[in-house]
Amino acid sequence: MGKGRLEAFSDGVIAIIITIMVLEMKPPHGERFDDLLSVVPVFLSYILSFVYVGIYWNNHHHMLHATHKVTGFVLWANLHWLFWLSLFPFASAWMGESHFATNPTAVYGLVLFMAAVAYFVLQFALIAAEGQNSLLKQALGRDWKGKASLALYCLAIGLAFLSPWLAQSIYILVAIMWLVPDRRIERAIMEREAT
Repeated sequence: MGKGRLEAFSDGVIAIIITIMVLEMKPPHGERFDDLLSVVPVFLSYILSFVYVGIYWNNHHHMLHATHKVTGFVLWANLHWLFWLSLFPFASAWMGESHFATNPTAVYGLVLFMAAVAYFVLQFALIAAEGQNSLLKQALGRDWKGKASLALYCLAIGLAFLSPWLAQSIYILVAIMWLVPDRRIERAIMEREAT
């Protein structure tokens, strides 16, 4: 099976997720600029979630560019990943509307953690479909960034119960780690095309 439908479906779901997130942002009650202060936490939560969804979309594109085969396992792994991404609007809205309270911040971290786990499973499924000598396997290597992200999410979830702002800082740190598309995949593709 080709990967075109998988990419198109994933792009569509991601576009819907972003649309739902922005629709969750309600305008303030009032007409003055200082009325906007009440929605600042919701807006900040939206920005963080938008960046995360953008990072996933970008890296998903790069990952699929390095692969050729799609199996049933890959389809289910991709759906599993999209399921966790689809919870971003809920977790983001709850965290923002609660002004970054403890429990919503921890739940947001849990959604981030599970999305990362699901992405890791998707990578595994794609590598299994193409074999251990696959371009993706070579490009990812030990995947220290992926493993570090999982560890940081776990740390942040625990810290959310002590200091939600510290947990938020870790969520932002992980996003910064991933802002630049995965250069490992780009390098592996260029090296293979050169040989």
